[in-house]
Amino acid sequence: MKLPDISKWKEKLPRRLDMERLLIVGAAALVVVLALRGGEEAETTMVYSAPPVSASAAQEQVEMVSTVCWYEDGDGYLVPVTRKVPMQDGIAKATLSLMVASSENDLAAARMGLTNVIPEGVTFDLDISGGKARVDLSKEALSCASAEEELLMVQGVAATLCGFETVEEVTFLFDGQHRSKLTHGTDVSGVFTKDSVNMESVSTFGDSSHADAVQLYFPSASGRMLVPVTRTVFSPADLPTAILELAKGPRTDSGLECPIPGKCGVKSVSIKNGVATIDFTREFAAIAQGSDGGHQAVQAILFTASQFPGVKKVSILVDGQPFHTEPQTATTWVNSADEVMAQYPGVIEID
Repeated sequence: MKLPDISKWKEKLPRRLDMERLLIVGAAALVVVLALRGGEEAETTMVYSAPPVSASAAQEQVEMVSTVCWYEDGDGYLVPVTRKVPMQDGIAKATLSLMVASSENDLAAARMGLTNVIPEGVTFDLDISGGKARVDLSKEALSCASAEEELLMVQGVAATLCGFETVEEVTFLFDGQHRSKLTHGTDVSGVFTKDSVNMESVSTFGDSSHADAVQLYFPSASGRMLVPVTRTVFSPADLPTAILELAKGPRTDSGLECPIPGKCGVKSVSIKNGVATIDFTREFAAIAQGSDGGHQAVQAILFTASQFPGVKKVSILVDGQPFHTEPQTATTWVNSADEVMAQYPGVIEID
């Protein structure tokens, strides 16, 4: 039998093996490329599948600050309320904007049993320098329905601005013009300060040039809020005078409550190293029997004392013994909006 000639086949074998090796290497390279592309796609998928930041989480990242707005209560008093707003430039103007009548602001006020004191559509041009603020209210501010509404608006704006450390007094322009009186006769020609809020009427006899004023805080009839009242006094407008006047209570026709128990006396009042020490007679201990454990009574004393420069803390004594274990820190953040809303049953919150 004749064997086949394999010499030609041997010559072709190296070239075939080279081609097979080339195919194997190419296939391997293709696998690597696909693997890498697959990894990139997987990585890309992971990036886009990350959960979005929720609105509440985004709000938590915004720094919030406290500010005090002024509203009208059901008895015609101006009432301060502490609210939280986002930190921003122009915080004073932002605070005033919360007090302008609008659907959103009216709802917020109603949830506290209050109403806004600035007419709808009012805008502000504000200039603050050297402790003085000049605020220009747009023409919509001339649309108040009565002299009472005009006075609440002007006093509310002035009290709001004087709540900032950089402002001591306020003057007004309306629609870019100085005015002596508003539509219903309210005098706006002078300078306004925080001491003009809820001024008690007083009949004076003789020389009134020695009269001064102190601001007192009394609980509202419902007990939900503290209401500041400006009282004329004919003695030094200092802390001892203010505490004595606070113990006298509000006017009988005011609709407000006295935070100090009846027959309770004031034994002494002093200030040392930033601590105001107020010593009451033993009758003061009865406030602990109140429905709130005496919280509003203590707050009324604290805010009345906080108006005086140098008072950083308040120590309340009863017959020389501490009523609290530690002095209470003086503050200007009165009537927290959250607390007021929680106590007001008149409006049901709907999400």
